[in-house]
Amino acid sequence: MTRHPRPVALIGAGGQLATDLAAALDAALESEILPLTHSQIEIGDFASIEKALIGFSGIVVNTAGYNLVDKAEEEPERAFAVNAFGVRNLSRYCGTHHLKLVHISSDYVLDGMPELTTPLDELTLPHPQSVYAASKLAGEHFVQAYVPEHLIIRTCGLYGLAATKAKGNFIETMLRLTQTRSELSVVDDQHCTPSFTLDVAQAIAELIQTDATGLFHVTNSGATTWCQLAREVFRLQKLDISVKAITTAEFGAKARRPTYSVLNCAKLQSQIGRQLPQWQDAVERYLAARPH
Repeated sequence: MTRHPRPVALIGAGGQLATDLAAALDAALESEILPLTHSQIEIGDFASIEKALIGFSGIVVNTAGYNLVDKAEEEPERAFAVNAFGVRNLSRYCGTHHLKLVHISSDYVLDGMPELTTPLDELTLPHPQSVYAASKLAGEHFVQAYVPEHLIIRTCGLYGLAATKAKGNFIETMLRLTQTRSELSVVDDQHCTPSFTLDVAQAIAELIQTDATGLFHVTNSGATTWCQLAREVFRLQKLDISVKAITTAEFGAKARRPTYSVLNCAKLQSQIGRQLPQWQDAVERYLAARPH
């Protein structure tokens, strides 16, 4: 039986994850990719969604989001306009037109209390601790409510080669700071698994191939802290930078972050038949591939 690949509309084209997803989906699915940038689709506006997707029949992948975690505390309306109500608009459209929706969410929807030491699976009850996290969880609920055929992907701390200078990512921020500083203070009490968009994109493409639906955790393997990640980056880059470990309280960010949000990806592994690379391996490949 010949399988006819469904075209993919990729919302948020040009971003770190979307750039790698475009290549991964093209290779895995041999599908026509319809890249949609913010200027081509504004999910906060239902009319914009209708205009961009009119006549489209296939899979919609949404990587668009309001990701300014601390700023969301000051402007919750903007965070919810995109991450919740924008996703509601998109979900309503996909549900009405019988389109599969793949939506990117975040580990931040889980409270990640400090007493936790076991990776969190998809059955863990969400308990968002910030405006950003609450808006992302609301988006998940709208996808589940409106779209029978959906995939919700929770991931963590994404970094990719398509990082813009304006937004960057954690690794690029650390490397930029070394140009003017010889010592950095980095939070060491938030346990998670920062993930390379190349690996996450490949896993999502494989997951779509299986026709799976529902909620999946998708990150690199292992666990670390932001402080340990920074030290690994500097070690690999052979940079003599002193990294001082500090607490979240000492850093003083406006938005609360999970203390422990290491995601259990066993469900993903059983679906695609493999485990994603360890976070150290991912960081090394990222650094080797980034332009110097």
